[in-house]
Amino acid sequence: MSSPTQVRASHILLKHTGSRNPVDSYRNKQVTRSKQDAIDGIEQIKSQISSHEDFVRLAQEFSECRSAANGGDLGVFGRGQMQQQFEEAAFALQVGELSGLVDSDSGIHIILRLG
Repeated sequence: MSSPTQVRASHILLKHTGSRNPVDSYRNKQVTRSKQDAIDGIEQIKSQISSHEDFVRLAQEFSECRSAANGGDLGVFGRGQMQQQFEEAAFALQVGELSGLVDSDSGIHIILRLG
């Protein structure tokens, strides 16, 4: 099977003080948590996800990306459009699959592949 050239994915992002832009861009507030606290937070959020509806609700409540307004939905993107770690994880998922923790320059993510 050939690799897709585009995917559609949602994510939940928790930033930390070492993130490239440690500001919650959805709520416009400074992020002061450590990287370990971001990892712990994402693990706790992930443990609450048992459906797509849970993911959307938790993204709206906790994600520190502007995509939180859309339940974390980033839309369709191709290779080279996202940070490498994020892209590799998103393209490796099957449709409907939830990633493990993904560490990028932006922070700690979990990714749900939508298409």
